[in-house]
Amino acid sequence: MSSSLFDLTGQFALITGASRGLGQYLGRALANAGADLIVTSRRKDDLQPFVAEIEALGRRAIPFALDVRDLQSIEAMAAEAYASAGRIDILVNNAGCNVRKPALEVTWDDWNLILDTNLRGAFFVAQQIAKYMVPAGYGRIINIGSVTSVAGYAGLGPYGASRGGIRQLTMSLADDWGKHGVTVNCLAPGWFETAQNRVMYQDKEWVEYLKERIPLKRPGSPNDLDGAVVFLASESSRYVTGQTLLVDGGISTGAMRATLKKPTERI
Repeated sequence: MSSSLFDLTGQFALITGASRGLGQYLGRALANAGADLIVTSRRKDDLQPFVAEIEALGRRAIPFALDVRDLQSIEAMAAEAYASAGRIDILVNNAGCNVRKPALEVTWDDWNLILDTNLRGAFFVAQQIAKYMVPAGYGRIINIGSVTSVAGYAGLGPYGASRGGIRQLTMSLADDWGKHGVTVNCLAPGWFETAQNRVMYQDKEWVEYLKERIPLKRPGSPNDLDGAVVFLASESSRYVTGQTLLVDGGISTGAMRATLKKPTERI
């Protein structure tokens, strides 16, 4: 197998939500595979440390301000990014947010914040970037989903709805744009520690509970996503579209014991 299947040299990858967390890990993985980056955040100044890091790797990194809840902001960013880079080969639709609450406590504003950011924003970013990919006859769109795209968790109703929507949106856009050489896939991480959920990982009892449910017996580390995002962004995935790739340590299998820890009788 040729290493060129995973080589992104000469390509530009646009990553939304790149001022921290998984967005930076994903961008770093693509840069290490040879891609130059276009990075976005609501505040452009927040991107400067990451831009400097990517440039130190010998790659270009062009920062832009973007509010995915504002259509004018999306349209302006897409046009300016394309004008600056001259091409956009890869889109990583990563920007997202969450509000953890029991379903009875979720407000109208909570719901709108999460769905407008995670689902509506992802669609319109993809739409604006696809306007450049379709005429070029090539593109890789990677929507960031979650294990909540395929499983339900108490306290994550609106978030799960947004990520389930991302999975469905991925399939629809794959069907829409496949004839133009644009693949659309969903990368769905399992339980990874991020800035959004760090407080939960400070609870040792909860972490042990989580590890018990994961077949690989540990939460994800951000570098566990490196191979998956490079695969979906590169020529190696040329015949893969409309799919959701779960990188979750196996928790989506159900991960519930069907036997006692020390069976005392045949069941």
